[in-house]
Amino acid sequence: MKVLVTGANGFVGTAVCRRLLAERWTVVAALRQTHAMPDGVETRIVEPLGPTTSWTKALHGIDAVVHLAGRAHVMRETEADPAAIFRAVNTAGTLHLAQQAAAHGVHRFVFMSSTKVNGDVTGEKPFTFEDAPAPLDAYGRSKWEAEQGLAHLAHGGGGHFHVTVFRPPLVYGPGVRGNFLSLLRTVKAGWPLPLGAIDNRRSLIFVDNLADAVATALREPAGQFETFLPSDGEDISTPDLIRRVGRLMGAPPRLLPVPTSWLLLAGGLLGRGAAVKRLTGSLQVRGTALRERFGWVPPTTLDQGLATTVDWFKAKYGI
Repeated sequence: MKVLVTGANGFVGTAVCRRLLAERWTVVAALRQTHAMPDGVETRIVEPLGPTTSWTKALHGIDAVVHLAGRAHVMRETEADPAAIFRAVNTAGTLHLAQQAAAHGVHRFVFMSSTKVNGDVTGEKPFTFEDAPAPLDAYGRSKWEAEQGLAHLAHGGGGHFHVTVFRPPLVYGPGVRGNFLSLLRTVKAGWPLPLGAIDNRRSLIFVDNLADAVATALREPAGQFETFLPSDGEDISTPDLIRRVGRLMGAPPRLLPVPTSWLLLAGGLLGRGAAVKRLTGSLQVRGTALRERFGWVPPTTLDQGLATTVDWFKAKYGI
């Protein structure tokens, strides 16, 4: 199989390329400019992702597409009209690629969406693929609109175009950035954290587990249109996550038992209410559909994934 991977030089993309190479497939990276890639990965240069991107050369001879590229969720948005940009890249750009792929005879299309399609926090029950989508921001809506367009394309393709959608929760592992990297730095610094009283549950997925799920979906017979919410299979509270990371770093965290209501009040006063709500709330996914469909079991446990991530962090930052 010859697989085109967009966003191949990113955090998830690099792991996916390595995993697909391990399957002995031919891996082609669609990149905007030349970039060092794992040995064995072919590179094809493409324009920035959008509704008019030319994919003709990149799609030549391709059997399957793994679409990881997109405009990521932005914590501090600076664009005047972020919704328009998210739609242009994540929605229109994705659907244009899928249409071009179908026209070039590609039969398999894997789309990396997000749990933000379901929402930002869960209540008593984890999210499942059967839940009604409820995205709360422009990023989540752009992913959901892309999913809807892909479903229409798949069901209207006469059985020749198969789409698999993944909505992963927080992805971590070597090379992680964003909030998880900030967490690692904070724990290592030993700063006191007012998070000891939080009683929540969060689903996570190790980047190599996500890459393995992608490879599994490509390897197994495809449904016409399927959606999966993969995870490591063990949910964890924010304080427990910090404690486990601290133990791995040899830096026991200083967790202060500040009531969650106080944190929410402070967040509201500082204009960070939504961020504090996400931090203190639960976000769980039920990944049993992937297990039932393919017999998929995450090859790496949460503890193993955290240990690998902390080892990378210590080596990367000379700790």
